Amino acid sequence: MPGGYMGKILYVDLSSGSIKEEPIDEEVARKYLGGKGYAVYLLYQYLKEYEARGLAPQDIDPLGPENVLIFATGPGTGIPGFPSPGRYHVMALRSPLTGSIGSGNSGGEFGPFMKFAGYDMIVIEGASDRPVYLSIVNGEVELKDASDLWGMTVFDTTRILKKRVGGKNTSVACIGPAGENLVMMAAIMNDEHRAVGRTGLGAVMGSKMLKAIVVSGDQQVPVARPEDFKKAADKARELLMKDPVTSEGLPKYGTAVLVNIINQAGMLPFKNWQFEYNPDADKISGETLEKEYLIKRRPCWGCIIGCGRVTKVQMGPYQVLYSEGPEYESVWALGNDTGVMELDAVIKSNHLCDELGMDPISLGSTIACAMELYEKGYIPEEDLQGVDLKFGNPAALVELTWRTAYKSGFGKMIAMGSKRLAEVYGAPELSMSVKGLEMPAYDPRGAKGIGLEYATSNRGGCHVTGYTIAPEILSHPEKIDPLTPEGKAKWVKIFQDFTCVVNSTVNCLFDTFALGAGEYAELLSAVTGWDLTEDDVMRIGERIYNLERVIINRYGFDGKDDTLPRRLLEEPMPEGPAKGQVVELDKMLKEYYELRGWVDGKPTPEKLRELEIEL
Repeated sequence: MPGGYMGKILYVDLSSGSIKEEPIDEEVARKYLGGKGYAVYLLYQYLKEYEARGLAPQDIDPLGPENVLIFATGPGTGIPGFPSPGRYHVMALRSPLTGSIGSGNSGGEFGPFMKFAGYDMIVIEGASDRPVYLSIVNGEVELKDASDLWGMTVFDTTRILKKRVGGKNTSVACIGPAGENLVMMAAIMNDEHRAVGRTGLGAVMGSKMLKAIVVSGDQQVPVARPEDFKKAADKARELLMKDPVTSEGLPKYGTAVLVNIINQAGMLPFKNWQFEYNPDADKISGETLEKEYLIKRRPCWGCIIGCGRVTKVQMGPYQVLYSEGPEYESVWALGNDTGVMELDAVIKSNHLCDELGMDPISLGSTIACAMELYEKGYIPEEDLQGVDLKFGNPAALVELTWRTAYKSGFGKMIAMGSKRLAEVYGAPELSMSVKGLEMPAYDPRGAKGIGLEYATSNRGGCHVTGYTIAPEILSHPEKIDPLTPEGKAKWVKIFQDFTCVVNSTVNCLFDTFALGAGEYAELLSAVTGWDLTEDDVMRIGERIYNLERVIINRYGFDGKDDTLPRRLLEEPMPEGPAKGQVVELDKMLKEYYELRGWVDGKPTPEKLRELEIEL
């Protein structure tokens, strides 16, 4: 077995209660690494097996026992010195929110401790008929009754299980009431405040009656070439400490340092993307958070960047004496997108998302969509059951956060996500989503590359499968013109392929501000013992992205779904540096498909053979 792997995959069938383990397949690991890549490979094997049994992909119920949930680490997880080694990736055959592939990523401690407990991956099949939790302690695996935990918050569940299991390096990944109630934007939470936030994977866990996974162990991750690894790790650390984003901006102000930067670029979506500049944005910025509410930093396991925030609201109606975050996307979605400029209310809403287990991006975006629907007369007053759903109302934001988790009152409508909500009220164009997933905090009329990334992302409206904001706005690795569509297809493909590698090692995307495929080739070669080149690394990423696309093609997603909300394509930017701009998607998409070797959003047989993808 190569270095970087514990060598084992754990399979748990909740329907039968059976537990087994199988070895990591080194040939598969060489082609797909681990994390997202290996999980995508396994999901495709399940899809083929279902098809052989007569179950069409489109008939797989995201909330049914046929859905498969995979917790995956990679060869970089849990290795001291590897850049930001504290992450893990979760995949599902289908997302309940979107119907596309389910995919999410989280930091904290769970990923490393899962490897220390003895496993590279955990594959969850079937569904239990009663609440259970999975206990993994140094290779000892048990399914245990969780009836006493069902209904508890994330915080209570985590603290009880950590105390119950005890031991060294113990971490809990669990769902809160939102996951139990099958809220479409429910998250899987670990270490209380870290979230596998996107695509509703908490609802998948809830549908399986799996309340939590607790891991504990003291095993070490092997490294094939320790001396080579030390050199590669020292080089990576030096580069991270030289880069102003990873050495200064993120450590001091956290990810919310982007609020003022993106607002000044005229592309911070405001009031459900009706406007893209907010003169009051500094009220919810990272600088204001640091000045008024920050207690300290809290890095993920082994991370030298330390962008995590520990915050406190000392007094008032939104008092929170200890919380973590909010991060940039949360501040934007819960604040700027809803027009709420009271940072204490945003902190409270974000805290409730952690406590109850929800994705703040989809939640805030859906509330903002509801506010515009109400503003334009689509939602009748009686449907709101007393909630004053006006833009900028902090009380409504906080009220709807907990109501959504419990599907109480109008919360049951928010719980559907913005796509279904807008369709119910007859204005689907007001959902700012792609493939059913709410887009994050960058208006692509002001940065055309991120628009192409949103449109072509396999899981839906997503910036972390190809963060072209780095070159378009932050000048990493070089500055490119954000307002031209020219050349953006090349950048999007490069970022998407490379991001697949990062999500498969598994470590933090923030490292890519300073590190490229060459550095990853050196790190992975030293850890695994394989001899990988920069081209090998990029080819692995391209292979993963294409196989993931094959899967969503089986669900019926193709070129017709590689699009953007009408507002971004037809309504010129109303103000700011990008005033008058729209996204020229068709031109970029044509070039992108040519570079990808796709036709109408589908990889050609020739491309799949070139990438050694066996269907």
